[in-house]
Amino acid sequence: MTQYIFGYGSLMNSASRKLTGQTSTAIPAVVHGFCRYWGKVDDSYVLAPLVVTKGKGLVNGVLLQVDDAQLIEFDRRERGYQRISINLADIGCEEALSESAQIWIYVTEQALPPCSLSPIVQTYVDTVLAGCLEVSEHFAQQFIEHTIGWHHPRENDRAAPKYGNLAGVCEEKRKQIDLLLNAYQA
Repeated sequence: MTQYIFGYGSLMNSASRKLTGQTSTAIPAVVHGFCRYWGKVDDSYVLAPLVVTKGKGLVNGVLLQVDDAQLIEFDRRERGYQRISINLADIGCEEALSESAQIWIYVTEQALPPCSLSPIVQTYVDTVLAGCLEVSEHFAQQFIEHTIGWHHPRENDRAAPKYGNLAGVCEEKRKQIDLLLNAYQA
C-alpha cells in the first residue's frame, strides 16, 4: 500500500523536511474539510506553528510519499498532533492517486491562539512560504489567503532564529516573502 503525508506547513519546504526524513517528490494538493490556523497545540510552545482542525475550509499543501520508517520519524517531528487519515475524495491534485492510497494529515482538536509569549515567528513563516514558492507564487498566495490568524502577535526573529527546522530560505526568497505578505496586509 502506498502512503502519503499531507504537509501543510514546514513540511512543504524540501530542505526543512529533509532534516527529518527523505521523502518523494512533493505533489501539490488541496484538501477540503479542514481549516489551517496560526496556533499551538498547548501552552508549552515558545512559538506558534500551524495547526489544522476539521472544518469547512480548504488547506493547500503537498503529498509526500513515505514508508513506515519515515512515517515514524515524521510522527516524532509532529509530536503533539494527532495523525488521522484523509478520505481520497477530499483531496484535489493533478496526479492520479491509487484508490488504495493511505493519506495522513496531522491535526489537533482545537487551536490555542498565538500570544506574546508564543508568537508567530518570521523564520517559521519564511520556511513555510519558501516551501510554497517551490510550487508557485500562486500557491504561496493561496496559503496566505487560507490561513487563519495573521492578526495574532508576530515576531521578526530573522537576526536570531527561534524556529529549529529553518532551512531553504535565502535572501532572495525573504524578499519575495516580504512582498507577498505586504500585498496581503495592504
